[in-house]
Amino acid sequence: MADLNHPGAEKEIGQTTGAAPGVNGSHATARDYHNPMAHIHSNQEARLPAFGGEFQPGLYRSVEARKFANPAPLGLSAFALTTFVLSAINLGARGVSAPNVVVPLALGYGGVVQLLAGMWEMAVGNTFGATALSSYGGFWIAYGILLTPNWNILGPNGPYASPATQAIDPKMGESAVGFFLTGWFIFTTILLLCTLRSTVMFFLLFFTLDLAFLMLACGAYANDNNAMDASKKLTQAGGGFGMLAAFLAWYNAFAGIADSSNSFFLIPVFHFPWSEKGREIRVNKSERDTV
Repeated sequence: MADLNHPGAEKEIGQTTGAAPGVNGSHATARDYHNPMAHIHSNQEARLPAFGGEFQPGLYRSVEARKFANPAPLGLSAFALTTFVLSAINLGARGVSAPNVVVPLALGYGGVVQLLAGMWEMAVGNTFGATALSSYGGFWIAYGILLTPNWNILGPNGPYASPATQAIDPKMGESAVGFFLTGWFIFTTILLLCTLRSTVMFFLLFFTLDLAFLMLACGAYANDNNAMDASKKLTQAGGGFGMLAAFLAWYNAFAGIADSSNSFFLIPVFHFPWSEKGREIRVNKSERDTV
């Protein structure tokens, strides 16, 4: 097997595997099978370090010449408030159990406003931010529709309450909601993997959100299986992780809004030691110690 660390490894791969010709007729190399933009941030151009307040999980270009304001705090705030309210209900705070109060927030603030923030992230060239905020805006719109009585998706006389469905599984709607939440758990896991080289606070936002989706999905499945105690505990656990995600979203939003012109203090975001900024800090510390 060719050693990919060897200087001639790419040439060897093209020669020995009989790979199809690549760009300009050259043999395909190991790099041809990856994202062609994978190394766009590894050149010598000055870059800013990962920052949750900008919804940037990796190095990104300076924002000095940007014509748009930073849309990330808006999207984060919309996500945080809607998640906070739903999580409070999932926790059973003050005995509230009906989630319908979330519908106007899900459609308006968490949905449309967050979706717009995602579109503006696209305008400023932030692929991660556009994907995440637009998607979660879509999630809240979909969830709002799911809970809207006039749509009657989960209500009496709805598609999951028909005699034919009831004969198969009286609680089929719970498993359907579980599928819905499982899909969002998978999507959030993908985004989580992209934050592993960013900051602790940015990573924790997606980590807690991921666990919230997982707990809520498992709670829905448990409900369908008539494991009511387990369903209640799992839903409460989902509410707890959702509450943490809401406050972490607000934390990152504040980090993106606050600066020396409007705040008496700035909050830390804690770069991972293996991130670009973390390595820079270690190198500078080592140089100071040497001096």
